[in-house]
Amino acid sequence: MVSAALLTTIAVGCLIAAARLRRASWPLRGPYVAVIAWQALGLAWGISTIGALLAFGLAPYGQGVVNGLIALARDAFSHGFYLSGLADTPFGATQVAAIVLAFGLATLLFYGIVVSTVHVLRTRRRHHNLLTLVARDDPDVPGARVLDHPTAAAYCLPGVLRSQVVVSAGALEVLERSELAAVLAHEHAHLRQRHDLVLLPFSSLKRALPRVRLVETWYRAVSLLIEMCADDQALRERSRSELASALMRFGTAGNTSVPAGAMGAATTERPEVVTRVSRLVHPREGLSRTAAAAVLASASVLMVTTLSLWHLPL
Repeated sequence: MVSAALLTTIAVGCLIAAARLRRASWPLRGPYVAVIAWQALGLAWGISTIGALLAFGLAPYGQGVVNGLIALARDAFSHGFYLSGLADTPFGATQVAAIVLAFGLATLLFYGIVVSTVHVLRTRRRHHNLLTLVARDDPDVPGARVLDHPTAAAYCLPGVLRSQVVVSAGALEVLERSELAAVLAHEHAHLRQRHDLVLLPFSSLKRALPRVRLVETWYRAVSLLIEMCADDQALRERSRSELASALMRFGTAGNTSVPAGAMGAATTERPEVVTRVSRLVHPREGLSRTAAAAVLASASVLMVTTLSLWHLPL
């Protein structure tokens, strides 16, 4: 029961830490480090929550989570998967419920990842095929394809074998050449660093738990940080004023929604764009190496501790 209590403490602690991280100001100065912190908190929360339920449910074995699961599987095999062997152990109704809930939560999270991945891949494949028919190359927009549509939009479609950056004709009308170059640099940063894969666990969690507002809050926080990461990469090639001006032009151009499965530089539906523009116009000193190292070390300790508790035989 010790491991169950400790894992429960970690699960609750992850929720508290996530709430504090969402309100903290330092992620604006170190978005890359903040994304890693979010990933560690999300993963540790899932592992510790499932582990706490299993540790409580498998307590009669007295072997911890991992060895307890092995013992449970052994009993299940020996009794034809009907778990009638539980009658030979002091399992209570609450412990059986905890085991069932743990397996249900694990299945739900796995389902979210699989369904989200399949959905995104199918959507992107259809969109790639559509762009082959309706988009065109433009020598004035190198590294991107132009879509003849009046709405101002710019987005990228990540892929393993083929990735594309798409710019609408409406965006070409509202953006200056320097602003367009900044937007393209932003989108190519998404593709190079595969930000879609970074965001996938959180979009999967949102799909698995669609009515949990907390999950939506986490998703939006990580999505904003990923956009900031792409902004920082774009600043290696273009100026802050160019990128900020481009974002503001998108904001005043009307609806700039992005197709499903794509990642866009800006949409009017997201007030987080205001935060990005403010960050570009009023830059702050970056996160110090000491602070970054402390966050990364804490994330590592959190993951190692959480996984180790699965092996604690108490």
